[in-house]
Amino acid sequence: QVQLVESGGGLVQAGGSLRLSCAASGRTFSTYGMGWFRQAPGKEREFVAAIRWGGGSTYYADSVKGRFTISRDNAKGTIYLQMDSLKPEDTAVYYCAAKRAPYGNTSFRETDYYYWGQGTQVTVSS
Repeated sequence: QVQLVESGGGLVQAGGSLRLSCAASGRTFSTYGMGWFRQAPGKEREFVAAIRWGGGSTYYADSVKGRFTISRDNAKGTIYLQMDSLKPEDTAVYYCAAKRAPYGNTSFRETDYYYWGQGTQVTVSS
């Protein structure tokens, strides 16, 4: 069982930066691949970034590649999303998620994730 709590959202001007955190509880955190997703008003939830359980492999949506960086600290049970060069279209509720099964590769598929946080709002003003 894994519980996830996001933090770090807020209001920022275009071109600015934010760092989201996702604290996970559960003894087996280090064995789960993790991901970040987001949902903008009136739109479906979409994949943002993923990181392998060991942290050695990452994967990004084209829309954030080169601007966002996902990382994890298994000792702290936390994953991060560093967001730079933010754009108004990045405005959304951001969710972290843990994969359904331990180990395995990174995934952009929402159906591969089973545990979800409550989300944190990110608003980018123009």
